[in-house]
Amino acid sequence: MKKMIVMLLLMAHILYADTIFAEPKPDILEQRKIVFSIKSAKDEDIHHVLSSANNVLKFYGPENVKMRIIAYYHGIKTLLKKEREIAQRVNALMQLDVEFVACGNTMKTKNIKEEELIEGSEVVTAGIVEMIERVKEGWVYIVP
Repeated sequence: MKKMIVMLLLMAHILYADTIFAEPKPDILEQRKIVFSIKSAKDEDIHHVLSSANNVLKFYGPENVKMRIIAYYHGIKTLLKKEREIAQRVNALMQLDVEFVACGNTMKTKNIKEEELIEGSEVVTAGIVEMIERVKEGWVYIVP
């Protein structure tokens, strides 16, 4: 019986082992650089990305992460002031230094003015190009 319990404990430890950090380990000087994108207007999809971003921040600690969330196509809804519930979550993440980026091309196509965006949102010419350039700089692109 004791053998069985020890074996089960070992298996549980193996199945739920801690994450092993890649070198250099994340810290304030070696931040993990992460870029997320949001292209869907579905609330469930938007909340999923925001929750994933929050989980990453909880795991590493916000001081050890540099994060940009790029909203383009229908996902531009994420950065509209009028979407109150989503805006609250965006503002909370902004307090943790998460940068939110709006696609200027999408804004032109959808006739969205900068004043309609949540304060603190950055506008770039093209959201897709922003993602390409961050990945080229070594950022990790996450699609939850």
